[in-house]
Amino acid sequence: MYVADSGHAPYGNKPDEFITGRALLITEFLLNQGAKAVVVACNTATAAAIAQLRQRFAIPIIGVEPALKPAVAATRSGVVGVLATGNTVRSDKFAALLDQHGHQARIIVQPCPGLADCVEHGQLSGPQPQALLERFLTPLLAQGVDTLVLGCTHYPFLTPLIQRLVPQDTVILDPSAAVARQLRRRLETTGLLASATPSGATHYFTSGAPDHTAKIMSRLLGYPVSAKPLPTGF
Repeated sequence: MYVADSGHAPYGNKPDEFITGRALLITEFLLNQGAKAVVVACNTATAAAIAQLRQRFAIPIIGVEPALKPAVAATRSGVVGVLATGNTVRSDKFAALLDQHGHQARIIVQPCPGLADCVEHGQLSGPQPQALLERFLTPLLAQGVDTLVLGCTHYPFLTPLIQRLVPQDTVILDPSAAVARQLRRRLETTGLLASATPSGATHYFTSGAPDHTAKIMSRLLGYPVSAKPLPTGF
């Protein structure tokens, strides 16, 4: 079950209290639907709300954070660039992550206002996202960045455009595979992992306009998606 909080997204520069409130409400909705684990598939929401979510709910809750550790291991120049939202780079959680890994390489953090909005509107190419990325990437490349961390779950959809704007040997890191592996590990250790059969089904919900959200999601995912509205109160 996937909830797109499209009626309130993107979270990048919204107050932490608002983001936490949304995260708590959406988690309650997912639990009501029978969820046995929750992935907070947003760097900003993870930074703002993961502690409160884990305190309130007993199920496994998996967060997302910028992939600094693998970036430090991958860089050849010793300079890593991080593309992220304003709230992520200002968070205590990110500061702790930077403190943990920042002594192993030079890490340059680049806030990217407006970039997640492009993805929210299905703009994965064209003048607006390209102009934004050129503005954000140019100073990073000028300082020798050879490894890029995508510090927002919207940004991987822009990977093809990013690849056209950076040198061919630039490493671009998306943490989603690591998040999936961690989810599997948590389900295994808690005895919640389902058998391989039968196959599951995917259900999409949104706090925004269902038809519009479904259209954008279909474009992003590359296959037709039907979205249901969240019930009143969520």
